[in-house]
Amino acid sequence: MNHVHHVHLFASDIEKSLTFYQDAFGGKVILDENLAGARNVFMRIGTGRIHFYDQAPSFSGRGSIHHFGIQTDDINGVVEKLKAMNVHFNKGITDIGVWKYIMVPAPDNILIELFQVNKNAIPEEYRSYFD
Repeated sequence: MNHVHHVHLFASDIEKSLTFYQDAFGGKVILDENLAGARNVFMRIGTGRIHFYDQAPSFSGRGSIHHFGIQTDDINGVVEKLKAMNVHFNKGITDIGVWKYIMVPAPDNILIELFQVNKNAIPEEYRSYFD
């Protein structure tokens, strides 16, 4: 069986990045080791993982990845927490009925789609993909 295990992010200030994801999304460090000559930190957020590499990105911008998604069951609460952390949003939460989302700017020019799914509004055969 194959599955996506983690997203790998360069971190120009790894402590700033770790603090952001811990405070904003309840991230928990599950591995913090020196691997291949640099600090590597794996963090769990829910059932997913982010792998931080203690090295500044060698380019500016997001490269070939536009964003990654973090699902929540309390988008309003998380957005309020982010605002209290002085995260500035270009626009508010978009509600398209089935899906509410907002794009969250994160350290190192990372873009996160924070989203909440209205499971009752999607066909039942797809609901388990959002558990």
